[in-house]
Amino acid sequence: MNLPSRPYTLPPMGTLVSFEAAARTVSFKQAAKELNVTPAAVSHQIKALEQELQCKLFRRHHRGVELTESGAYLLVALQRGFEGINEAVTQLRGQRDRSAVTIRSTTAVSSLWLTPRLAQFWKTYGHISVAQVVSDQGRDESDCDLSIHYGDLSRATGRCRALFHDRIMALGSPRFAQQHAITEVADLARVPLIHLDAPESDWTDWHAWTKALGFTGELGSAHRVNNYVIALQAAQDDMGAVLGWEGLTSELLEAGKLIKLLPETISSPLDFYVQLHNQSSDRAALVFDWLTQTPQSTPG
Repeated sequence: MNLPSRPYTLPPMGTLVSFEAAARTVSFKQAAKELNVTPAAVSHQIKALEQELQCKLFRRHHRGVELTESGAYLLVALQRGFEGINEAVTQLRGQRDRSAVTIRSTTAVSSLWLTPRLAQFWKTYGHISVAQVVSDQGRDESDCDLSIHYGDLSRATGRCRALFHDRIMALGSPRFAQQHAITEVADLARVPLIHLDAPESDWTDWHAWTKALGFTGELGSAHRVNNYVIALQAAQDDMGAVLGWEGLTSELLEAGKLIKLLPETISSPLDFYVQLHNQSSDRAALVFDWLTQTPQSTPG
């Protein structure tokens, strides 16, 4: 979509926000407290704005500040603008609430599995808006129509359906594989490993993976991250070996960004599944059925 070019250039939004807060409270200190920055930072932003506009917006006194005529004029204009923005955002949120199907998932599932499939979904159902709620914290499902989980499907309640049951393998970058001769599971004890520390999830870790394949020796800790997407990126950057869920990493393997370090794999002890919360929505039910019935949901 081609948008018309702007006939004007606005100052940076940060300077405008700082000015609005300082002008409304008539205090750099109060504005800083409201914006969670230092008074010096607010002062710096306002000086930058005054230099750009080439006019004084405040009169500085030893007891405080007061607006100039130019400052008062700009404050009124900004407040009108912010009110218009707020009204537009409120309307858009209301429109989304009425029409969009919301799906909650983790960062990893969203970026590695869900988003590519939604692109396919929109080719057929372009009239249905789907909004993602992406979070790695807890399982608050009050704000969504659907949610995707990695867990024990047999213990799940409500209307749930499996997306795929995965296999877990040891992955690394091609350069990492060349640098470290890994021919058996025990070789992993002497190479850097990328560990995923995600307390609120049940992701299989290196100790469980190697134990399932008969190795119970000590493993190196090397790198620890709390986000699976970051773990995969670290592996692509040659920082260490990472555990890969087939359904989440197939595109990275196909692109050659990561490769299998060993032929051995284990079956994932848990399932990736989707849960339908809003059973009164025909659109949510359609998305639920599409995700679980389309061949795209089977890991390649």
